[in-house]
Amino acid sequence: MPSRRTFVATAAAALARLAAGCQSPPPERRPTGILDTHTHFYDPTRPDGVPWPPANDPVLFRPVLPPEYVALARPLGIVGTVVVEASTLDADNRWILDLADHAPFLRALIGHLKPGRPGFAQQLARDAVDRRFRGIRLGTWDGPLRVDEPAFLADCRSLAERQLTADVLVGPDQLDAVARLAALVPELSIVINHCANVRIDGRTPPTQWLQGIAAVARQPRVFMKMSGYVEGTGRTDGTAPRDTEFYRPTFDALLAQFGPERLIFGSNWPVSARFASLATVVGIVRDYFSVQPARVAAAYFADNARRAYRLVD
Repeated sequence: MPSRRTFVATAAAALARLAAGCQSPPPERRPTGILDTHTHFYDPTRPDGVPWPPANDPVLFRPVLPPEYVALARPLGIVGTVVVEASTLDADNRWILDLADHAPFLRALIGHLKPGRPGFAQQLARDAVDRRFRGIRLGTWDGPLRVDEPAFLADCRSLAERQLTADVLVGPDQLDAVARLAALVPELSIVINHCANVRIDGRTPPTQWLQGIAAVARQPRVFMKMSGYVEGTGRTDGTAPRDTEFYRPTFDALLAQFGPERLIFGSNWPVSARFASLATVVGIVRDYFSVQPARVAAAYFADNARRAYRLVD
């Protein structure tokens, strides 16, 4: 017969095993995947047509809708996208949000409004009711940033007050204006698109661009969307290089200035398809960040986008 001490020890061990079996296992960290912060959707067959792309564009002038993109994106580890305006039509902010109602892969919209113009406040109040509306893009249709106009700055402050973001599409010659906007409206989150449209040729980037990104990077709420790099090659025949080394001088400069916490991934699909496949666009930066610590890659591919656009899962 076992001793009392042995019996008690055996029973205690059995109870411990039973209790452990009744407990839920610790939750695993949900894999984030890639958030693509730059896609466009449009349909030229709609009754009012579209202001972009032009009808003579044989590649882009066609319906470009979520199912096509999702089929390409999912196998690459992309789990959602931020759509960026591609239209000046007042109704098209709502049109994209309606698409997102049926395609949850579309996580958010950076829409089109005209800061500094009459009616901006009313339009912003209307669109910002939808939590997926995360800001607007500047510098596309309305020309250079009007940082000397009080009405423009006041409307940019309204964006910041609503915790919305300003994407900006500029070239190297306008980076000084972005730096001024960031200094004048320091509470506004700004995301520069497409590496500020620098030409990429495998060599050290131009001095003007290097000086410009150093200036904007000094502003703590300015992010850089490391996107548009295959477009930067100018190879519209689809032959943009796949070799990451070709882009390294540009990428290294951006990482040095913005650090790992303010770089964001974007594909610029379908525009990027003129230059390379979506798989190539993703593969170039995946290889570049593969030698960085895992936290740096996670920040670039998802976490920084959540902060810049205040995305809610």
